[in-house]
Amino acid sequence: MRNFASISFYMSVSTQVVEDVVIKFAGDSGDGMQLTGSQFTNSTALLGIDLSTFPDFPAEIRAPQGTVPGVSGFQLHFSSNRIYTPGDACDVLVAMNAAALKVNLKSLKPGGIIIANTDGFDSKNLRLANYPDGVNPIEDDSLANYELHKIDVTKLTREALKEIQLGTKEKDRAKNMFVLGFLYWLYNRDMEVTISFLKEKFGKKQEILDSNIKALQAGYNYGDTVEAFTSRYKVEKAKLPTGKYRSITGNTALAYGLIAASDRSGLPMFLGTYPITPASDILHELSRYKNFGIRTFQAEDEIAGITSAIGASYGGSLGVTTTSGPGMALKTEAMGLAVMLEIPLLIVNIQRGGPSTGLPTKTEQSDLLQAYYGRNGECPMPVISASTPSDCFDAAYEAVRIAVQHMTPVILLSDGYIANGAEPWRFPQSADLQPIEVKFKTALEEGEEKFMPYKRDEKLVRPWSVPGSAGLEHRIGGLEKEDISGNISYDPENHQHMVKTREAKVEMIADYIPLQTLDSGPENGDVLVLGWGSTYGSIKSAVTELQAAGKSVAHAHLRHMRPFPKNLGEMLQRYKKVLIPEINNGQLIKIIRDKYLVDAVGFNKIKGTPITRAELVSAIGELL
Repeated sequence: MRNFASISFYMSVSTQVVEDVVIKFAGDSGDGMQLTGSQFTNSTALLGIDLSTFPDFPAEIRAPQGTVPGVSGFQLHFSSNRIYTPGDACDVLVAMNAAALKVNLKSLKPGGIIIANTDGFDSKNLRLANYPDGVNPIEDDSLANYELHKIDVTKLTREALKEIQLGTKEKDRAKNMFVLGFLYWLYNRDMEVTISFLKEKFGKKQEILDSNIKALQAGYNYGDTVEAFTSRYKVEKAKLPTGKYRSITGNTALAYGLIAASDRSGLPMFLGTYPITPASDILHELSRYKNFGIRTFQAEDEIAGITSAIGASYGGSLGVTTTSGPGMALKTEAMGLAVMLEIPLLIVNIQRGGPSTGLPTKTEQSDLLQAYYGRNGECPMPVISASTPSDCFDAAYEAVRIAVQHMTPVILLSDGYIANGAEPWRFPQSADLQPIEVKFKTALEEGEEKFMPYKRDEKLVRPWSVPGSAGLEHRIGGLEKEDISGNISYDPENHQHMVKTREAKVEMIADYIPLQTLDSGPENGDVLVLGWGSTYGSIKSAVTELQAAGKSVAHAHLRHMRPFPKNLGEMLQRYKKVLIPEINNGQLIKIIRDKYLVDAVGFNKIKGTPITRAELVSAIGELL
């Protein structure tokens, strides 16, 4: 009779087609929320649904279990329409314990779904989450404005795995798979992608593999039998440009951009680096591609990382170093050496909250002024910025092009938001990637009696000669160079000339980059929203909404931060107001005001989280 009831219920469940869903997975850092979110992301991407993600990590490697600081989250926004952000508010919150609910409830929409693991709301967990004595939010009426579903995930997982010979602690590690299986049922997904992943990851550990697969299937089957849900949901495929897609994070895309630039320039790549959050994944990814001639070196510290990369560049390779804000501070003297030597070098800064150790797992755009001015002496360097996870590929490729064609170190700025976030990425075709032409000087030319290492071409670029080339011996070092000859010089007139020349070389790069274009909006109007970096998605979403309402608003987003495109100043003058949103205390706005004398207005958020669409709609509305 019970089986018949289950069948009847299953047949009565309806499927609703929805356009847009935001899910937040939240629990302890050991609950596997990042893995759960990434697997749901992969299944979404394979269906051709547009998506955007925002992983949110605790700062501690192993924060105290059950506490608010220990909550790990993963937000996923997926839609049948084009989307640009992980979403302002969630439709579904998966809370594995009381602390996860407490931290994330404010981001859940009224009427949203809460899936609460009841085992994580016992007296101990409630106490660790700092709920008052006697208060349990899933048992009182405090969640009456939401659709609450209480599931004892721990008990159900253990029941599903009772025949597997593992300890209770090992079985409990499969709780996230139970939740994932249930959500696969709720959103009409196939489990095969995750089963294949589990077989690849745990293929040599049969009992662990079996426990994860059984928990996944048990969660799916639970959806079939529980009577609490009368609807399942489906999101149709998004209308994206034709091509082959994959889900990609910003750090992975950046690594692929470096590999592509190495291939198209013909230069072997050397990465000299020291691990630091949130840049370490670039090292991890590049270390897998030795077959492309990529060499990775995990140095003993940040200084050794960059100086080894400088040595590689001097030897004729593509030298790269990666870091975040604190590491940039340690690398500054060596960056000055690279500027003095005038050799190609790429310094990748995945920004995070600061100063000092700051907020190591939270996002911020607070290193732009450091990139501009954070070195001793007059030390100009080009600065490039990535805007989205997939854009990291193109930004890295462009940064390498500038470095090798203008013989200069280049700073590439990303941040934790786009480094760890994911979105669909359409594979570029090799034929679509412009070759990066590299010129080495290998011998003296006719009429040359002696090699002059600082003799410049029309771009003010000095020749790149590889050590060991006969007749091209020359001196290098951090002391000031005599113009043309490269000999050490303390002459004051020469020093001023060389300072001005190095600056002019960087500014001249503006002749070899595209003019600034509008992302959207009128050529003249009331408000121009000027952005850079990871504010792209929220700006685009907000501006699109206001344009649909008939507002005179335009959006321009910068990739080339130094030098700026040659037409940027003229573009700024065509609007009554200029708004510059930044995840800092106002850095680009200082540079824009200084360079173009434009009375721009700033919108600044320094909370370790991205700016939301709603916040920008409100800010632009005030200007209008």
